[in-house]
Amino acid sequence: MSNERPWLANYPTGVPAQIDLDTYASVAAVMEEAFTRFRDRPAFTNFGKTLDYGQIDTLSRQFAGYLTGELKLGKGDRIAIMMPNVLQYPIALFGALRAGLVVVNTNPMYTARELKHQLEDSGAKAIVVLDNFAATLQQVVAETHVQHIITTGIGDLLGAKGVLINFVLKHVKKMVPAFHLPQAVRFSDALTRGAAHPLTPVALTHDDVAFLQYTGGTTGVAKGAMLTHGNMVANMLQAGAWFASKIHPGEEIIITALPLYHIFALTCNCLIFLRFGGRSILITNPRDMPAFVKELASIKFTAITGVNTLFNGLLHTPGFDKVDFSRLRMSFGGGMAVQRAVADKWQKVTGCVLIEGYGMTESSPVATINPLVDGARFSGSIGLPIPSTDISIQDDDGKQLALGEVGEICIHGPQVMKGYWNQPVETSKVLSSDGWLRTGDIGRIDEMGLVYIVDRKKDMILVSGFNVYPNEVEDIVMQHPGVLEVAAIGVPDEHSGEVVKLFVVRKDPNLTEEALRQFTRENLTGYKRPKLIEFRDALPKSNVGKILRRELRDEKKTPA
Repeated sequence: MSNERPWLANYPTGVPAQIDLDTYASVAAVMEEAFTRFRDRPAFTNFGKTLDYGQIDTLSRQFAGYLTGELKLGKGDRIAIMMPNVLQYPIALFGALRAGLVVVNTNPMYTARELKHQLEDSGAKAIVVLDNFAATLQQVVAETHVQHIITTGIGDLLGAKGVLINFVLKHVKKMVPAFHLPQAVRFSDALTRGAAHPLTPVALTHDDVAFLQYTGGTTGVAKGAMLTHGNMVANMLQAGAWFASKIHPGEEIIITALPLYHIFALTCNCLIFLRFGGRSILITNPRDMPAFVKELASIKFTAITGVNTLFNGLLHTPGFDKVDFSRLRMSFGGGMAVQRAVADKWQKVTGCVLIEGYGMTESSPVATINPLVDGARFSGSIGLPIPSTDISIQDDDGKQLALGEVGEICIHGPQVMKGYWNQPVETSKVLSSDGWLRTGDIGRIDEMGLVYIVDRKKDMILVSGFNVYPNEVEDIVMQHPGVLEVAAIGVPDEHSGEVVKLFVVRKDPNLTEEALRQFTRENLTGYKRPKLIEFRDALPKSNVGKILRRELRDEKKTPA
């Protein structure tokens, strides 16, 4: 397969077969170029406040100065960022990368248990956290390696309007639980103090780790995918080459509703469009669809990324069909399968084809994208392998299969991770000695080189683009004293693609559904919590006693 590469003959005009990875030594080098080239162009907008590239340059430089000059953090030290899409995020991100630090993106909705694991495992020495989530940090920080805490409010960089926003969130909406972190420094103070420390450029190479991007595993324990500067630069160049003919440098306005702590938005919205001087509209709370649509109506955007549930939600929100789509040229879906009905309706309403791509955290993330050409329509495939990327369909023994045959989708290219942080055994399960990444997805490649997903090998559940691993959910539920046995599977859901369903054998006959729900609320992030719970007298098992999730999934598909 890798020798044939049938996809190359079907590349859009102008897309090269290979990218030149030596174009940039690091993500920081891409940033420095953008800060110079697009200095006066708008970079990030949030709640009506816009910072241009020059301001982002200055503020991220100050933040880097604080990290290195005040906190004495050095190259390779880890810093966690626990924020939704607010202006502080890109400043902290770019500042940390300029200082040579490794960014540990952290889901703000984590429970204390999940946060403790990630901070402990990564060895993060510092964390930037939004006030809304600082109470969670307070519960576990003493049990981690974190020495430095930087806190901030949603409105802190928004001027007078921000003061009002912070007041309403805290005192009216009660969305900021009380916390006590006396050692914490405010983000704005860190910037002020950092201004006194000139930034000394840090020598970075393709081999240096830029991100520890945590992802679940079949063991149920989240692992940090080591994404190097080379991995990220590669994916920026690969996807950038794919979309180059549609991008107008310095003029793109991209809607960023997916969280920047997720690899999809991090690479596709924040980094790829950074290189082209794009302006990113940061949506802090996309779940408030009416407010989201109102914001969309106020701006002529040119690009949007999302998962199927986001596009579907927008299409069903009153007023969306009245938005001005005259400049929209790029709609990019990933993270979960895009449904044809949603894609067709999106194209009908917006006049813009919804292009599907595919990848995973371990591939930085993009590996395949559908051609973005005039007259394109939703294809149902996940696209062609992007430049410098090989896709191979392999059997369980790693043997390459022929075109049209069904097997495991495997990825080879410069965007494939270095491995899992401090997890050589887990790394060896997914990365072959010659660099092939086993995705766990079952698929095929047709004669044009288009890749199709057929099924998932892993038991992973995909909720609104987020991975949920049954083992993790089951491990938590089994800690309830009233539970004897449990199995978690994914079942189809029209809103989120899939939801978690639990099958439970009681130990305590008085155990109720509500008691179990309360337990999961305390121990699992929202998207990991079961939406459906079914009590059973017994669960199907193999001859060695392994619970057979597949049988439970299959009986859900079989009509009664």
